[in-house]
Amino acid sequence: MDLQIFSRRQKKEPFWYQKGDKIIPATMGLVPSDLTSLGQRNSGFYERRRSSVVLNLPGLEVFPGDLLVSDGAADYLCHPLLLLNSESKKPRWPFSKRGVQGKDKHKHISDLENCLSSVKITEFRDYEFHSLKDKTWNEVVETHQKLPVDQLDLRKQQEAVWELFTSECTYFLDHLLVLKMIFMNTLKYLQTHEYLLDVDLWRLFANLEELSQYFRGSLCQSHQIYCLNYSAAVFYLESLRQRNDFGIYLKWCEQNEQCRRLHLPELLVAPLHRLTRYPLLLKNIWKRSTDSTEKIMIYSIKEKVEKSIRDLEGKVKWLDNFQKFRHLQEIIVWPPLWDRDKRFFIPECLKHIFKEHMAESILSPTNRHLLYEGKLTLAESTRFLDVYLFLFDDFLLVTKTKRNKKKVGGSDSSLICHSLTPELQTVIKEGGSCTVLDQPIPLDRLVVKSIDPLHMSAFGLRNAFLIQHENRYQQCIAAFLLQAQTENIKKTWMTQITSAISCFIKRQETKKISLFTSPVESSEI
Repeated sequence: MDLQIFSRRQKKEPFWYQKGDKIIPATMGLVPSDLTSLGQRNSGFYERRRSSVVLNLPGLEVFPGDLLVSDGAADYLCHPLLLLNSESKKPRWPFSKRGVQGKDKHKHISDLENCLSSVKITEFRDYEFHSLKDKTWNEVVETHQKLPVDQLDLRKQQEAVWELFTSECTYFLDHLLVLKMIFMNTLKYLQTHEYLLDVDLWRLFANLEELSQYFRGSLCQSHQIYCLNYSAAVFYLESLRQRNDFGIYLKWCEQNEQCRRLHLPELLVAPLHRLTRYPLLLKNIWKRSTDSTEKIMIYSIKEKVEKSIRDLEGKVKWLDNFQKFRHLQEIIVWPPLWDRDKRFFIPECLKHIFKEHMAESILSPTNRHLLYEGKLTLAESTRFLDVYLFLFDDFLLVTKTKRNKKKVGGSDSSLICHSLTPELQTVIKEGGSCTVLDQPIPLDRLVVKSIDPLHMSAFGLRNAFLIQHENRYQQCIAAFLLQAQTENIKKTWMTQITSAISCFIKRQETKKISLFTSPVESSEI
């Protein structure tokens, strides 16, 4: 297969290289002149293979240093969404968020608009391959001699490669360049003129420049870094939309004709869509190839891209779980023993002896997973109490929600994890918390029972079920009479708890069997 290559600099460079088990691309907008001659290329991308922090992720070889190993890795691992301490919650430019009032506010907006009017956007039509992105392969070769009948298969293969090239051109010109030249560069320009100084470019655009320039490493790696930041970027964008100054900037950018009526959220998601489309395009080329060696190589590339996508899915889940647990550590309050149960009297001079385990170790994202959560009502002797339950893969935690509506501002909404439920997001925004009512209930000590409505009608309870905490002697040491909003929610909770108990017991039994079947050390050793 012999195709002419089209690039910005008219160089004959392959679109993908193969180096060991890695796929290393050249630059955006190039296609291979011959897929059978994929060369090798040195890359300085993998300068840091592992970070100094090592976390073992069961079933997935992922380390924090592996999630992001580009030049911006350190910045991302120190991302405010991951490090939720008091310092990270403080914006770098607090006065910018407070804004200005009255005449000063109008002057500020007017000056911002004047500054935007001085921005100059480069025309993308200047790129040499702009005129090629909308052409079909037939239009390109119509001036050439038609292929003989026995080479029609080659023609189909060329069309498949051309589809890869033109779709890459469209992706580069209509999405990546728009994001970079119109949105990111305009924001940089405004910040050099003292506007929107508190807007974090990385949180919004991540490693966009790596996607729109020559790659220093593999295509998949660069896209993985971007995709890992995508969810946080969308959430951050939503928080920025509430500001007048950012809204003016956003409207000005989106009105540019080169945006083609696409809004920023639609542009930000483009790299995710592009990454998932590569296997389909490669498969199409593979199906139309006739040379066996060529087919093996193309199929190998497709498999590596698909593996990268699967790895990304695992990393996204891990990162999302990590962020969520960090927030849970922030909002779940573990009262000391004497506050949880008034039966226990502990003199002040002895309280230092009863050091509780830190919540950070109990709610560790590497130790357990959150299976289900939600709001229920707890029936007590004299009142009904709003509670929030967390069902983990090894215990159940019952907490009561405490709202603090008097607290001004609450937490910065841009730092709230998007995967938290609306109820928890509201609690965080109001500066509230979830206080643990009792000790965690291990799943192998938990019994769940449905309550007949006839028994509860006199008490005004509906959709009720009972949770019992038993000790190792099968004695009940705690009980919670809970009411769900609907019968379906009640059934869902009971199903989730029953399933979690079953899975936990099976894991415990498997551990015991492996312990008994493991080889015994010789007494002579």
